[in-house]
Amino acid sequence: QVQLVESGGGLVQAGGSLRLSCAASGGTFSSYGMGWFRQAPGKEREFVAAISRSGLTPYYADSVKGRFTISRDNAKNTVHLQMNSLKPEDTALYYCAATRAVLAGMVNEYHYWGQGTQVTVSS
Repeated sequence: QVQLVESGGGLVQAGGSLRLSCAASGGTFSSYGMGWFRQAPGKEREFVAAISRSGLTPYYADSVKGRFTISRDNAKNTVHLQMNSLKPEDTALYYCAATRAVLAGMVNEYHYWGQGTQVTVSS
């Protein structure tokens, strides 16, 4: 069983930056692909970014490509999401998730989820 705890959310003005972190415990971190998802009020949970087990292969939703960067540190059991040039439409609850697949982009491909961290971008 893998436990995931997100941190780093907050309130930021449009154009600003935030760095989300996710700390994992209870499993062999390097054996999981990791992802970030987000869910805005009244909307479905959507894919943001994913990274392969080794950290060599990132994968992004078109809406964040060029603005967000996902990374992982297998020695520290952490995954990060650097978010730059934030827009009001990035406002959502952001979730960290782990998959037994090497790399995945669908909600139903992920097996473990954190509780989420709120990101609010003001205009």
